[in-house]
Amino acid sequence: MAEQKYTAEEIDGIKNRILESLEQVIDPELGIDIVNLGLIYEIRFNEENGETEIDMTLTTMGCPLADLLTDQIHDALEEIPEVTKVEVKLVWYPAWTVEKMSRYARIALGIK
Repeated sequence: MAEQKYTAEEIDGIKNRILESLEQVIDPELGIDIVNLGLIYEIRFNEENGETEIDMTLTTMGCPLADLLTDQIHDALEEIPEVTKVEVKLVWYPAWTVEKMSRYARIALGIK
């Protein structure tokens, strides 16, 4: 059996740092980061090789910003030494709704 490279706590810490880095990725149309917009659905970090998969959605299916946001995600995660490769997977289920936004994002956009 392979020896574990990271403890569960260390993996949680890495995922938290990934999430913090993703908060630097700002949706240019709304001016709010993709985490607070509720666009990040899941982060999978492979402790064996550092490969990271991010399930993300967009506010609308035809959103022209997918490539820009994906590039910004790659740039943001370069700061995390444990992450060796990033794959962003666009998912459309469950569909994004305003309810997925953080309280901060709703206040910033004037949504009740």
